[in-house]
Parts: sequence; structure tokens; C-alpha cells
Amino acid sequence: MDQTVDEVVLAEPRGFCAGVDRAIEIVERALERFGAPIYVRHEIVHNTYVVNDLRAKGAIFIEELSDVPPGATLVFSAHGVSQAVRREAAERGFQVFDATCPLVTKVHVEVAKLSKEGFEFIMIGHKGHPEVEGTMGQLSEGIYLVEDVADVARVQPRGDKLAVVTQTTLSVDDAAQILAEVKRCFPQVREPKKQDICYATQNRQDAVKVLAPAVDIVIVVGSPTSSNSNRLRELAERLGTPAHMVDTADDLDPAWFDGKGRVGLTAGASAPDLLVQQVIERLRALGATTIRKMDGVQESVRFPLPRGLGDRSMAEVAASRS
Repeated sequence: MDQTVDEVVLAEPRGFCAGVDRAIEIVERALERFGAPIYVRHEIVHNTYVVNDLRAKGAIFIEELSDVPPGATLVFSAHGVSQAVRREAAERGFQVFDATCPLVTKVHVEVAKLSKEGFEFIMIGHKGHPEVEGTMGQLSEGIYLVEDVADVARVQPRGDKLAVVTQTTLSVDDAAQILAEVKRCFPQVREPKKQDICYATQNRQDAVKVLAPAVDIVIVVGSPTSSNSNRLRELAERLGTPAHMVDTADDLDPAWFDGKGRVGLTAGASAPDLLVQQVIERLRALGATTIRKMDGVQESVRFPLPRGLGDRSMAEVAASRS
């Protein structure tokens, strides 16, 4: 096989977002402060490497709170949880640290507030995703999930006060199409004051829109369960560029790169930079001689940690590790 990889173009931004950084740090600090085991409901973020790394340090990932022993320390994942899970955790007396991404919490707060004003909701999202289950679980009724444009016609709200919320990790373009259909069917629907899709999801998709037309193939570093990583791969393909998603460098298939000299590389918001660097090294072994960063948005968002886990900022912690 001809080794034809010549240049790797890195999307900017790519990889970890502030919500993922915060969630991982919450688990790490809880382990430091209280010792292993620390129980985590659901994967803290959707990345195999991150979950395995935390598991090796003493985190135990569970789906049912009945698997958590009395008196244990419990962390809610970045995706958020339903009110039923919160109530059960309180009843069982666990020490709880909430790693829900603040941008997901913002959606939960909006649902609670508007529900008190008599609104029902259309939620745009993927059935079965833990973030969707958490947001829908803020209410016992009056919230309707739509996954595509066709689903909108099936919604039959009981009243005329209707609001729309979205999963934070959707395709920006897909969500806009579905929202347009919601507005067509329900002209009086209340939209979020600010788009629910998070800044990191938007920025990474915008970067791929610039990257994909400029390269021969796009590689997305991300785990199969990661919604935002899947959307990056789909977006590149929609733009006409072959794209593959890999969990690690070992997943790269040299045959993908036949006749493709310029490789675009990005990573989902839950994929650590270590994995990106390993992919770069593998691409060097396949012939890449130039590694170039695209121009792009520089992100500086930081979210505070919950009380009880220290008050150093993530930037200070990162500086102390380097």
C-alpha cells in the first residue's frame, strides 16, 4: 500500500469542553478527599478511556442506585438525572456531588420554571440518551420527545402553552430543521431565550464545517456512545468528505488513507487530548510530515466545582500538575 498521508490538519477547537473537564475533576477530587470507592451514576462522560482511567483510580460506575451501599459518596454524571433519581438518592442518604454540566442544568431550571407557569414542552433529542432521560424526568407529564421532523406531527399537547427545549449535544443543523417544523405546527411555541445546544457542540461543528471541505478524510476521536462525537462524523460526511470515528489510535485502518494525503482531525467534547496525540503519532507512522492547526475559536469557559470539593480553579489545578 502506498503511504499517502502527507499533512494532518487539526480542527480548532476540539476535545474537552468545560463541562467535561469539571465532571472528571469532581470524580478525581472526590476520590482524593474521601478515598475509593466513589460511586458514579452512569458513565461520568461518554468516553471509554476516561471511564477506564477513573475506574482504575477507584470509581465504580452504576446505573441503579440500589447498587450503591448505604453511606457511600455518589456522583451524578455530566448528563444530568431525573427528579426521581434525585429523590431516591436523598432518601437513601448518600453524600451526593452533582457533576451535571451547568448548561444541562440551565435547561432543567427552565423546564421547572415554565412548568410552574403552565407550559408543556417539546424536547428535541435522542430517545434513550441519559441527558434526554434526565431532562424529560424533570416532569412527571407534559413533555413530548421528538427525534426528527416527522415526530412533530404526532405531538398532541393538552393546552396552548407550549415551549421547546433541546438536548445540548445535537447537530445544530438538524435541530434547526426540527425547530422550524415545531414552529410551523405550533406558531405560538416559546423558544429558549438562548439556544440550548451548548457552545462547545456548536464550536466543534462549526470547525468541522471549515475543516471537512479542506481535507480528503476526517478522523473524529470519540467513543461510540458520545452524541456530540457522532454528530461531528455525520457532519463531515454530509459535507461530502469521508469520515471515521475512532476510540483510540488502534482503531485507525491504514486502508482508509489510500490516496488521501490531507487528513482532518478533530475530537468530541469528551475525548482527552492524549488520544488525539496518539492518533497524530499513528498518522506520522503512516507518512504524515506536517501537522497544522486551523484557525478557530479559542474557548475560555470555566465552571465552578460543587461546594465541598475545594476552591482551586481548574486552571490552578492544571498548572500544579504540569
